Amino acid sequence: MSDSRLTVPAGTSGPTGISGPADISKPSGPSNPAKRSDTTRAAILDAARERFAADGYERATIRAIARDAKIDPSMVMRYFGSKEGLFAAAVAVDIALPDMSALPRDEVGSTLVGHFLDQWEDNEVLTALLRVGAGSRAGAERLRGVFRDQVLPVARQVCPDPEQAATRAALAATQLLGLALTRYVLRLPPTVALSRQEIVAWLAPTVQRYLTAPHP
Repeated sequence: MSDSRLTVPAGTSGPTGISGPADISKPSGPSNPAKRSDTTRAAILDAARERFAADGYERATIRAIARDAKIDPSMVMRYFGSKEGLFAAAVAVDIALPDMSALPRDEVGSTLVGHFLDQWEDNEVLTALLRVGAGSRAGAERLRGVFRDQVLPVARQVCPDPEQAATRAALAATQLLGLALTRYVLRLPPTVALSRQEIVAWLAPTVQRYLTAPHP
């Protein structure tokens, strides 16, 4: 004898109006709050970088940043606590320098210039920090901190006299920051037109000399 019971597809109603078991494999509610939070935070940081770069630290306001991010100003304070906290988060950057001690000494200059070129091209935070640093005391201090904490150790690794490390790092920075300022901020046409290979060929010997040559 055949089985007269009806099989009711999940989520549909049978003849009596009784629904079968619902499909609960995918949530039907609002999107993940954590994902929304990450999206809001990213929007605030993007707006902050643009505003700090355009107005400088002193003139940029939480209200203007919130307007650019299309959120209420209270949300900026909720995520970052203060203008200082927002600035610190907006320009936090790790330039991820390679271990220079593992390289042949005569490749330090070309490796450093090539690495910074890659960073300037791909890291919008670093470019924003350069713009802010050129026009505000807070930005300049943060930029000095990046070089103090991340470039100075490289000079200590490779220079012949550790006591000269700070001077040599500063001299290397004149080339690296000068290139970034003229190519990515001022956008001087001849500098912008240079290829990566040309920039490395021009700058690497100078940076190499600053870091490893005997004291003149």
